[in-house]
Amino acid sequence: MQVILLERVAKLGQMGEVVSVKDGYARNFLLPQRKALRASQANVAAFEAQKAQLEANNLETKTEAEAFAEKLAGQQFIVIRSASDAGSLYGSVTPRDASEVATDGGFTVDRKQVVLTAPIKYLGLHAVSVVLHPEVIVEIELNVARSTEEAELQASGKSIQELAAEAEAEAEFEIAELFDDIGSAASEDFGDDEAAPAASEEEEE
Repeated sequence: MQVILLERVAKLGQMGEVVSVKDGYARNFLLPQRKALRASQANVAAFEAQKAQLEANNLETKTEAEAFAEKLAGQQFIVIRSASDAGSLYGSVTPRDASEVATDGGFTVDRKQVVLTAPIKYLGLHAVSVVLHPEVIVEIELNVARSTEEAELQASGKSIQELAAEAEAEAEFEIAELFDDIGSAASEDFGDDEAAPAASEEEEE
């Protein structure tokens, strides 16, 4: 199907271009999202008549998006999730989750604006793209952790593997200290037992 683009569409073309696309892509995405019109003679003529207004509207929304992008770009948002000791999530983080934490953080982001290059299924820091306008795309960071404390450690640069290794080392140290305490207590008890016969011998004399 041939369509005329009403805005820039990534990997497809600029506003005003007539391009050929698959029927399903046009019917399920471009046409219902008002990103394009069927390239009929009437629609092309209508676009040409409205082109100046459409370009003005596009410039206005682009300017607004750029102003918002300056504030949003590089922001980090914490997503708390349950996960295994190895860091695998029980489920995954979705565009809806990303939009919710960003909105809770004071930035209105629709889930349709969030683009995940791959499903987020592990703890850690993940870069996520947000399309604010066809020509304005920014990157934010999702800090996926099991607690806010863990998120703070991850934000400081520690990986889940390093955190797990530290926790294991701390547990081993605590166990070693416990055995040292038990050993010391046993030594004291043993010392008391040896002193007892000596005392009884003195009494016999």
